[in-house]
Amino acid sequence: MRDFKMPALGADMEAGLLAEWLVKPGDKVKSGDIVCVVETQKGAIEVEIFENGVIEELVVQPGEEVPVGATLARLDGEAAKEEGAAPAPKRPSLPKWPPPPLPAKAAPPAPRHPPAPAAAAPPAGGRAAVSPAARRRATELGLDPETLTGTGIDGSVTLADVEAAAREPGEKRPAEAPAAEAPPAKPARKGFDPAEMRKAIAAAMQRSKREIPHYYLGQTIDFAAATEWLAATNATKPPPERLMPAALLLKATALAIAEVPALNGHYEDGAFRPGSGINIGWIVALRGGGLVAPAIRDADKQGVRDLMAALRDLVQRARTGGLRASELGSGTVTVTSLGERGADSVIGVIYPPQVAIVGFGRIAVRPWVVDGAVVARPLAEASLAADHRVCDGHLGGLLLAAIDRHLQQPGKL
Repeated sequence: MRDFKMPALGADMEAGLLAEWLVKPGDKVKSGDIVCVVETQKGAIEVEIFENGVIEELVVQPGEEVPVGATLARLDGEAAKEEGAAPAPKRPSLPKWPPPPLPAKAAPPAPRHPPAPAAAAPPAGGRAAVSPAARRRATELGLDPETLTGTGIDGSVTLADVEAAAREPGEKRPAEAPAAEAPPAKPARKGFDPAEMRKAIAAAMQRSKREIPHYYLGQTIDFAAATEWLAATNATKPPPERLMPAALLLKATALAIAEVPALNGHYEDGAFRPGSGINIGWIVALRGGGLVAPAIRDADKQGVRDLMAALRDLVQRARTGGLRASELGSGTVTVTSLGERGADSVIGVIYPPQVAIVGFGRIAVRPWVVDGAVVARPLAEASLAADHRVCDGHLGGLLLAAIDRHLQQPGKL
Protein backbone atom coordinates (compact mmCIF):
# COMPACT_ATOMS: atom_id res chain seq x y z
CA MET A 1 0.00 0.00 0.00
CA ARG A 2 1.36 3.40 -0.97
CA ASP A 3 0.16 6.91 -0.19
CA PHE A 4 -0.70 9.47 -2.85
CA LYS A 5 0.05 12.85 -1.27
CA MET A 6 -0.80 16.48 -1.86
CA PRO A 7 2.00 17.78 -4.11
CA ALA A 8 3.75 21.13 -3.67
CA LEU A 9 2.57 23.17 -6.64
CA GLY A 10 5.19 25.87 -6.20
CA ALA A 11 7.23 27.41 -3.41
CA ASP A 12 4.33 29.66 -2.42
CA MET A 13 1.92 26.80 -1.69
CA GLU A 14 1.32 25.58 1.85
CA ALA A 15 -2.06 23.88 1.40
CA GLY A 16 -4.64 23.14 -1.26
CA LEU A 17 -8.34 22.39 -1.46
CA LEU A 18 -9.36 19.11 -3.10
CA ALA A 19 -11.97 20.28 -5.61
CA GLU A 20 -12.75 17.06 -7.42
CA TRP A 21 -11.79 13.38 -7.69
CA LEU A 22 -11.60 11.94 -11.20
CA VAL A 23 -11.19 8.39 -9.89
CA LYS A 24 -12.96 6.16 -7.38
CA PRO A 25 -11.91 3.15 -5.27
CA GLY A 26 -11.20 0.18 -7.52
CA ASP A 27 -10.05 2.25 -10.49
CA LYS A 28 -6.78 1.19 -12.09
CA VAL A 29 -4.35 4.07 -12.67
CA LYS A 30 -1.04 4.38 -14.42
CA SER A 31 1.75 6.92 -14.25
CA GLY A 32 0.69 10.20 -15.84
CA ASP A 33 -3.06 9.80 -15.28
CA ILE A 34 -4.87 12.88 -13.96
CA VAL A 35 -6.68 11.74 -10.82
CA CYS A 36 -7.93 14.91 -9.14
CA VAL A 37 -8.30 18.68 -9.32
CA VAL A 38 -6.77 20.82 -6.55
CA GLU A 39 -7.53 24.49 -5.97
CA THR A 40 -4.73 26.80 -4.84
CA GLN A 41 -4.20 30.55 -4.87
CA LYS A 42 -3.18 30.08 -8.50
CA GLY A 43 -6.39 28.41 -9.61
CA ALA A 44 -7.60 24.88 -10.28
CA ILE A 45 -4.69 22.54 -11.02
CA GLU A 46 -5.02 19.08 -12.55
CA VAL A 47 -2.92 16.63 -10.51
CA GLU A 48 -1.33 13.55 -12.03
CA ILE A 49 -0.25 10.36 -10.32
CA PHE A 50 3.18 8.92 -11.09
CA GLU A 51 2.73 5.31 -9.98
CA ASN A 52 0.84 2.33 -11.35
CA GLY A 53 -1.75 0.66 -9.17
CA VAL A 54 -5.37 0.52 -8.07
CA ILE A 55 -7.09 3.18 -5.97
CA GLU A 56 -7.72 1.51 -2.61
CA GLU A 57 -9.13 4.45 -0.61
CA LEU A 58 -9.90 8.14 -1.08
CA VAL A 59 -8.74 9.64 2.22
CA VAL A 60 -9.75 13.26 1.51
CA GLN A 61 -13.19 14.28 0.30
CA PRO A 62 -13.96 17.14 -2.12
CA GLY A 63 -14.15 20.46 -0.31
CA GLU A 64 -11.46 19.60 2.27
CA GLU A 65 -8.32 21.73 2.56
CA VAL A 66 -5.15 19.81 3.34
CA PRO A 67 -1.48 20.78 3.72
CA VAL A 68 1.26 19.89 1.26
CA GLY A 69 2.44 16.33 1.95
CA ALA A 70 -0.85 15.13 3.43
CA THR A 71 -2.22 11.81 2.15
CA LEU A 72 -4.99 12.23 -0.41
CA ALA A 73 -5.51 8.58 -1.34
CA ARG A 74 -4.03 5.12 -0.88
CA LEU A 75 -2.84 3.05 -3.79
CA ASP A 76 -2.49 -0.74 -3.97
CA GLY A 77 0.31 -1.54 -6.38
CA GLU A 78 -0.16 -5.30 -6.26
CA ALA A 79 -3.87 -5.11 -7.05
CA ALA A 80 -3.05 -3.50 -10.39
CA LYS A 81 -1.82 -6.89 -11.58
CA GLU A 82 -5.19 -8.51 -10.97
CA GLU A 83 -7.73 -8.62 -13.74
CA GLY A 84 -11.08 -6.96 -13.42
CA ALA A 85 -9.99 -3.67 -11.90
CA ALA A 86 -11.90 -0.81 -13.47
CA PRO A 87 -9.74 1.57 -15.50
CA ALA A 88 -9.59 5.19 -14.42
CA PRO A 89 -11.82 7.47 -16.50
CA LYS A 90 -9.99 9.15 -19.32
CA ARG A 91 -9.51 12.89 -19.05
CA PRO A 92 -10.66 14.80 -22.14
CA SER A 93 -7.60 15.71 -24.18
CA LEU A 94 -6.49 19.33 -24.13
CA PRO A 95 -6.98 21.33 -27.32
CA LYS A 96 -4.05 21.36 -29.70
CA TRP A 97 -2.46 24.65 -30.76
CA PRO A 98 -3.71 26.93 -32.07
CA PRO A 99 -6.49 26.87 -29.47
CA PRO A 100 -9.90 28.36 -30.15
CA PRO A 101 -9.95 32.05 -29.17
CA LEU A 102 -11.51 33.07 -25.90
CA PRO A 103 -12.50 36.69 -25.38
CA ALA A 104 -11.82 36.52 -21.67
CA LYS A 105 -9.51 34.09 -19.94
CA ALA A 106 -9.08 33.63 -16.25
CA ALA A 107 -7.77 31.37 -13.54
CA PRO A 108 -10.50 29.48 -11.66
CA PRO A 109 -11.10 29.87 -7.93
CA ALA A 110 -8.51 29.16 -5.30
CA PRO A 111 -8.69 30.88 -1.92
CA ARG A 112 -11.20 29.94 0.70
CA HIS A 113 -10.87 32.41 3.56
CA PRO A 114 -11.56 35.95 2.26
CA PRO A 115 -15.07 36.90 1.17
CA ALA A 116 -15.87 36.09 -2.44
CA PRO A 117 -15.65 38.96 -4.92
CA ALA A 118 -18.80 40.44 -6.35
CA ALA A 119 -20.22 38.58 -9.33
CA ALA A 120 -19.43 39.87 -12.79
CA ALA A 121 -21.45 39.33 -15.91
CA PRO A 122 -20.00 37.20 -18.72
CA PRO A 123 -17.98 39.25 -21.22
CA ALA A 124 -20.08 41.08 -23.76
CA GLY A 125 -19.83 40.12 -27.38
CA GLY A 126 -18.62 36.55 -26.84
CA ARG A 127 -19.03 33.40 -24.82
CA ALA A 128 -18.04 33.33 -21.17
CA ALA A 129 -14.74 31.81 -20.10
CA VAL A 130 -15.48 28.59 -18.20
CA SER A 131 -12.93 26.54 -16.29
CA PRO A 132 -12.69 22.87 -17.37
CA ALA A 133 -13.87 21.61 -13.98
CA ALA A 134 -16.82 24.02 -14.00
CA ARG A 135 -17.84 22.99 -17.51
CA ARG A 136 -17.73 19.31 -16.58
CA ARG A 137 -19.77 19.85 -13.41
CA ALA A 138 -22.33 21.94 -15.29
CA THR A 139 -22.80 19.10 -17.75
CA GLU A 140 -23.39 16.69 -14.85
CA LEU A 141 -26.08 19.00 -13.45
CA GLY A 142 -27.74 19.74 -16.78
CA LEU A 143 -26.73 23.40 -16.73
CA ASP A 144 -25.58 25.55 -19.62
CA PRO A 145 -22.35 27.18 -18.32
CA GLU A 146 -22.49 29.84 -21.03
CA THR A 147 -25.61 31.35 -19.39
CA LEU A 148 -24.24 31.51 -15.85
CA THR A 149 -22.92 34.59 -14.08
CA GLY A 150 -19.26 34.17 -13.15
CA THR A 151 -17.33 35.42 -10.12
CA GLY A 152 -13.86 34.57 -11.45
CA ILE A 153 -11.40 36.87 -13.18
CA ASP A 154 -13.06 38.88 -15.96
CA GLY A 155 -16.39 37.21 -15.10
CA SER A 156 -15.20 33.65 -15.77
CA VAL A 157 -17.48 30.85 -14.59
CA THR A 158 -16.00 28.75 -11.76
CA LEU A 159 -16.94 25.57 -9.95
CA ALA A 160 -18.45 27.64 -7.16
CA ASP A 161 -20.68 29.47 -9.65
CA VAL A 162 -22.00 26.19 -11.04
CA GLU A 163 -22.75 24.82 -7.56
CA ALA A 164 -24.50 28.06 -6.60
CA ALA A 165 -26.65 27.97 -9.75
CA ALA A 166 -27.63 24.38 -9.03
CA ARG A 167 -28.96 25.40 -5.59
CA GLU A 168 -30.98 28.35 -6.87
CA PRO A 169 -34.63 27.93 -7.90
CA GLY A 170 -35.24 28.33 -11.60
CA GLU A 171 -31.61 27.71 -12.55
CA LYS A 172 -30.75 28.11 -16.20
CA ARG A 173 -31.06 24.58 -17.55
CA PRO A 174 -31.35 23.83 -21.27
CA ALA A 175 -34.97 23.38 -22.30
CA GLU A 176 -34.14 20.12 -24.04
CA ALA A 177 -32.35 18.60 -21.06
CA PRO A 178 -34.24 15.54 -19.73
CA ALA A 179 -35.58 15.76 -16.23
CA ALA A 180 -33.29 13.90 -13.88
CA GLU A 181 -32.35 13.96 -10.26
CA ALA A 182 -29.22 16.04 -9.88
CA PRO A 183 -26.24 14.47 -8.08
CA PRO A 184 -25.64 15.71 -4.53
CA ALA A 185 -24.17 19.19 -4.56
CA LYS A 186 -20.48 19.43 -3.84
CA PRO A 187 -19.20 21.78 -1.12
CA ALA A 188 -19.45 25.42 -2.13
CA ARG A 189 -16.25 27.24 -2.95
CA LYS A 190 -15.52 30.91 -3.26
CA GLY A 191 -14.42 32.85 -6.30
CA PHE A 192 -10.91 33.79 -7.31
CA ASP A 193 -9.35 36.38 -5.02
CA PRO A 194 -6.24 38.09 -6.44
CA ALA A 195 -5.39 39.43 -2.98
CA GLU A 196 -4.81 35.87 -1.74
CA MET A 197 -2.59 35.09 -4.71
CA ARG A 198 -0.65 38.29 -4.07
CA LYS A 199 -0.08 37.20 -0.45
CA ALA A 200 1.20 33.82 -1.60
CA ILE A 201 3.57 35.35 -4.13
CA ALA A 202 4.84 37.86 -1.58
CA ALA A 203 5.52 35.09 0.93
CA ALA A 204 7.53 33.11 -1.63
CA MET A 205 9.55 36.16 -2.69
CA GLN A 206 10.24 37.12 0.94
CA ARG A 207 11.55 33.63 1.53
CA SER A 208 13.69 33.88 -1.59
CA LYS A 209 15.28 37.20 -0.63
CA ARG A 210 15.77 36.06 2.96
CA GLU A 211 17.36 32.68 2.24
CA ILE A 212 19.05 33.02 -1.16
CA PRO A 213 22.19 35.18 -1.58
CA HIS A 214 21.35 36.76 -4.93
CA TYR A 215 23.82 38.30 -7.32
CA TYR A 216 22.80 40.20 -10.44
CA LEU A 217 24.26 40.65 -13.93
CA GLY A 218 23.03 42.45 -17.05
CA GLN A 219 23.91 42.52 -20.72
CA THR A 220 22.69 44.45 -23.77
CA ILE A 221 21.89 42.22 -26.76
CA ASP A 222 21.83 43.37 -30.38
CA PHE A 223 18.54 41.98 -31.72
CA ALA A 224 19.01 43.02 -35.35
CA ALA A 225 19.76 39.53 -36.70
CA ALA A 226 16.87 38.01 -34.76
CA THR A 227 14.46 40.75 -35.86
CA GLU A 228 15.36 40.31 -39.53
CA TRP A 229 15.04 36.53 -39.31
CA LEU A 230 11.63 36.78 -37.64
CA ALA A 231 10.38 39.21 -40.30
CA ALA A 232 11.48 36.91 -43.12
CA THR A 233 10.10 33.80 -41.43
CA ASN A 234 6.70 35.35 -40.68
CA ALA A 235 6.26 37.11 -44.02
CA THR A 236 4.21 34.32 -45.61
CA LYS A 237 2.52 32.94 -42.49
CA PRO A 238 -0.97 33.75 -41.19
CA PRO A 239 -1.06 35.46 -37.76
CA PRO A 240 -1.81 32.28 -35.73
CA GLU A 241 1.36 30.64 -37.10
CA ARG A 242 3.76 33.55 -36.76
CA LEU A 243 6.68 33.35 -34.36
CA MET A 244 7.20 35.92 -31.64
CA PRO A 245 10.51 37.02 -30.10
CA ALA A 246 9.58 35.05 -26.97
CA ALA A 247 10.20 31.77 -28.79
CA LEU A 248 13.74 32.85 -29.70
CA LEU A 249 14.44 34.06 -26.15
CA LEU A 250 13.23 30.78 -24.74
CA LYS A 251 15.29 28.61 -27.09
CA ALA A 252 18.44 30.74 -26.74
CA THR A 253 18.18 30.55 -22.95
CA ALA A 254 17.65 26.79 -23.01
CA LEU A 255 20.73 26.24 -25.19
CA ALA A 256 22.79 28.56 -22.99
CA ILE A 257 21.68 26.72 -19.85
CA ALA A 258 22.86 23.48 -21.47
CA GLU A 259 26.31 25.07 -21.71
CA VAL A 260 26.22 26.31 -18.08
CA PRO A 261 24.36 23.51 -16.22
CA ALA A 262 25.40 24.84 -12.80
CA LEU A 263 22.42 27.22 -13.06
CA ASN A 264 19.89 24.49 -13.89
CA GLY A 265 18.40 22.67 -10.92
CA HIS A 266 17.33 23.06 -7.29
CA TYR A 267 19.08 23.96 -4.05
CA GLU A 268 17.56 21.85 -1.27
CA ASP A 269 18.73 20.49 2.09
CA GLY A 270 21.96 22.47 1.89
CA ALA A 271 23.08 21.14 -1.48
CA PHE A 272 22.55 21.75 -5.20
CA ARG A 273 20.71 19.07 -7.13
CA PRO A 274 21.17 19.34 -10.93
CA GLY A 275 18.03 19.19 -13.04
CA SER A 276 17.42 15.98 -14.97
CA GLY A 277 16.35 18.12 -17.96
CA ILE A 278 16.14 21.77 -18.94
CA ASN A 279 12.59 22.63 -17.92
CA ILE A 280 12.08 26.37 -18.29
CA GLY A 281 9.36 28.03 -16.28
CA TRP A 282 7.85 30.91 -18.27
CA ILE A 283 6.16 33.56 -16.13
CA VAL A 284 2.55 34.24 -17.16
CA ALA A 285 0.70 37.28 -15.81
CA LEU A 286 -2.93 36.55 -14.98
CA ARG A 287 -5.44 39.18 -16.02
CA GLY A 288 -6.97 39.48 -12.57
CA GLY A 289 -3.57 39.88 -10.93
CA GLY A 290 -0.86 37.47 -9.89
CA LEU A 291 1.59 35.22 -11.70
CA VAL A 292 2.17 31.58 -12.51
CA ALA A 293 5.30 30.00 -14.00
CA PRO A 294 4.42 26.71 -15.72
CA ALA A 295 7.38 24.82 -17.15
CA ILE A 296 8.12 23.75 -20.71
CA ARG A 297 9.99 20.47 -20.39
CA ASP A 298 13.20 19.78 -22.32
CA ALA A 299 13.09 23.20 -23.95
CA ASP A 300 16.59 22.77 -25.37
CA LYS A 301 15.42 19.80 -27.46
CA GLN A 302 12.46 21.57 -29.08
CA GLY A 303 12.43 23.76 -32.16
CA VAL A 304 11.31 27.38 -32.02
CA ARG A 305 7.98 26.57 -33.69
CA ASP A 306 7.22 23.89 -31.12
CA LEU A 307 8.21 26.28 -28.34
CA MET A 308 5.93 28.98 -29.76
CA ALA A 309 3.04 26.53 -29.79
CA ALA A 310 3.85 25.42 -26.25
CA LEU A 311 3.96 29.02 -25.03
CA ARG A 312 0.59 29.88 -26.55
CA ASP A 313 -0.93 26.74 -25.07
CA LEU A 314 0.50 27.43 -21.61
CA VAL A 315 -0.74 31.01 -21.56
CA GLN A 316 -4.23 29.95 -22.59
CA ARG A 317 -4.45 27.19 -20.00
CA ALA A 318 -2.91 29.34 -17.26
CA ARG A 319 -5.74 31.82 -17.73
CA THR A 320 -8.54 29.25 -17.99
CA GLY A 321 -7.58 26.84 -15.23
CA GLY A 322 -6.11 23.96 -17.25
CA LEU A 323 -2.57 23.73 -15.84
CA ARG A 324 -1.21 20.47 -14.50
CA ALA A 325 0.72 19.84 -11.32
CA SER A 326 3.75 18.58 -13.26
CA GLU A 327 3.95 21.87 -15.16
CA LEU A 328 4.04 23.91 -11.94
CA GLY A 329 6.46 21.72 -10.03
CA SER A 330 9.05 20.68 -12.61
CA GLY A 331 10.75 23.96 -13.54
CA THR A 332 14.54 23.98 -13.19
CA VAL A 333 15.12 27.62 -14.22
CA THR A 334 12.74 30.52 -14.88
CA VAL A 335 12.49 33.15 -17.64
CA THR A 336 10.54 36.39 -17.31
CA SER A 337 9.91 38.80 -20.16
CA LEU A 338 8.28 42.19 -19.62
CA GLY A 339 9.14 43.50 -23.06
CA GLU A 340 5.58 43.47 -24.35
CA ARG A 341 4.64 45.75 -21.43
CA GLY A 342 7.21 48.36 -22.37
CA ALA A 343 9.73 47.75 -19.60
CA ASP A 344 13.31 48.35 -20.71
CA SER A 345 14.68 45.82 -18.23
CA VAL A 346 13.58 43.48 -15.44
CA ILE A 347 15.59 42.14 -12.50
CA GLY A 348 13.97 38.94 -11.28
CA VAL A 349 13.75 37.31 -7.86
CA ILE A 350 14.75 33.65 -7.82
CA TYR A 351 11.84 31.24 -7.43
CA PRO A 352 12.94 28.71 -4.77
CA PRO A 353 14.19 26.03 -4.87
CA GLN A 354 15.55 27.09 -8.26
CA VAL A 355 18.88 28.89 -8.42
CA ALA A 356 18.49 31.32 -11.33
CA ILE A 357 16.04 33.51 -13.21
CA VAL A 358 16.71 35.18 -16.57
CA GLY A 359 14.89 38.39 -17.52
CA PHE A 360 14.37 40.21 -20.82
CA GLY A 361 13.18 43.77 -21.39
CA ARG A 362 11.56 45.21 -24.49
CA ILE A 363 13.23 45.33 -27.88
CA ALA A 364 13.75 49.01 -28.71
CA VAL A 365 15.79 50.92 -31.30
CA ARG A 366 18.72 52.69 -29.66
CA PRO A 367 22.20 53.93 -30.59
CA TRP A 368 24.76 51.13 -30.91
CA VAL A 369 28.35 51.00 -32.09
CA VAL A 370 28.98 48.69 -35.06
CA ASP A 371 32.42 48.61 -36.71
CA GLY A 372 33.35 51.89 -35.05
CA ALA A 373 30.23 53.73 -36.20
CA VAL A 374 27.17 54.68 -34.17
CA VAL A 375 24.06 53.20 -35.78
CA ALA A 376 20.42 52.64 -34.82
CA ARG A 377 19.86 49.02 -33.78
CA PRO A 378 17.06 47.07 -32.06
CA LEU A 379 18.46 46.25 -28.60
CA ALA A 380 17.20 44.24 -25.65
CA GLU A 381 18.41 44.20 -22.05
CA ALA A 382 19.02 40.73 -20.60
CA SER A 383 19.50 40.14 -16.88
CA LEU A 384 20.39 37.27 -14.59
CA ALA A 385 19.69 36.78 -10.90
CA ALA A 386 21.57 33.76 -9.57
CA ASP A 387 22.26 31.97 -6.29
CA HIS A 388 25.76 32.67 -4.91
CA ARG A 389 25.68 29.37 -3.00
CA VAL A 390 25.84 27.56 -6.33
CA CYS A 391 28.04 29.71 -8.56
CA ASP A 392 29.63 33.12 -8.95
CA GLY A 393 29.52 35.92 -11.48
CA HIS A 394 31.98 34.24 -13.83
CA LEU A 395 29.54 31.45 -14.69
CA GLY A 396 26.66 33.91 -14.74
CA GLY A 397 28.53 36.02 -17.28
CA LEU A 398 29.15 32.95 -19.44
CA LEU A 399 25.42 32.25 -19.44
CA LEU A 400 24.48 35.74 -20.64
CA ALA A 401 27.23 35.64 -23.27
CA ALA A 402 25.91 32.29 -24.53
CA ILE A 403 22.36 33.68 -24.79
CA ASP A 404 23.71 36.61 -26.83
CA ARG A 405 25.71 34.31 -29.09
CA HIS A 406 22.74 32.09 -29.88
CA LEU A 407 20.50 35.08 -30.65
CA GLN A 408 23.03 36.28 -33.24
CA GLN A 409 22.38 33.04 -35.17
CA PRO A 410 18.59 32.73 -35.10
CA GLY A 411 18.48 30.40 -38.09
CA LYS A 412 20.29 27.74 -36.05
CA LEU A 413 17.93 27.84 -33.07
